[in-house]
Amino acid sequence: MIESIRIKNIKIGGGKNPFFLIGGPCVIEDEKTVMKTASTIKRITEKLRIPFIFKSSYKKDNRAKVTSYQGPGLLKGLRMLAKVREQFDVPVLSDVHSREEVKPASEILDIIQIPAFLSQQTSLAVEVGKYAKVVNIKKGQFIAPEDMKNAVRKIESTGCKKIILTERGTVFGYHRLVVDMRAFDIMHTLGYPVVFDVTHSIRIYGKPSKNPSGGEPQFIFSLAKAGVAAGADGVFIEAHPNKEKALCDAASMLSLNKLSSLLKILKQIHSTVN
Repeated sequence: MIESIRIKNIKIGGGKNPFFLIGGPCVIEDEKTVMKTASTIKRITEKLRIPFIFKSSYKKDNRAKVTSYQGPGLLKGLRMLAKVREQFDVPVLSDVHSREEVKPASEILDIIQIPAFLSQQTSLAVEVGKYAKVVNIKKGQFIAPEDMKNAVRKIESTGCKKIILTERGTVFGYHRLVVDMRAFDIMHTLGYPVVFDVTHSIRIYGKPSKNPSGGEPQFIFSLAKAGVAAGADGVFIEAHPNKEKALCDAASMLSLNKLSSLLKILKQIHSTVN
């Protein structure tokens, strides 16, 4: 039985709840870009009747170079996410990187995300479990899907049972990720909704995210369709109104003008398989 989770004004998981989207620009660049992206995705998802959770990082700590853009930081970033939450009446999600960020983040965020590279950090997981309304754990690229039970048990040890699990591909060798479609069924056995992070799965690591060779966005549609057909409850898609000029993950984000057509297909697939 998959846990049904209420987040602000929507319900996800539980087997009968609708297909949903977690989406937004990879990192907060400026208020204009954040608000434009949120407004556009809200309009698209309202038309398609798809529940929408806005995501953008106030800080990207896992960056290839010390000079890479990391975002506006905790306080300024949270203020912009609070404005999105209030103006568009949508839940907001961002990731934390240390225990010290968790409490202030929990005062704004509807969902706190544990990043993939930190998915085995016990002290962080326990702190997030204590304060978060809902927790999204991204599966590390180095973790088998069945081993996510350990991360789940850490969160559950705090009494929190509002958990989402996110598949984002697994490293088999260097640079590229491979998505094992069995992972959706395997992680569902842990009893929580499972999301497919499509746009991170097509990144080519080791290459600059702003370089066109740093990602393979031509595979977003095919992988997203396969993941939803394989059982994903929702998708995580980073999208940007002008992705070629994005300051983070420009090579792997989806252009906003392609989002509507993709979501129409995914909603139909989800309806068919459920």
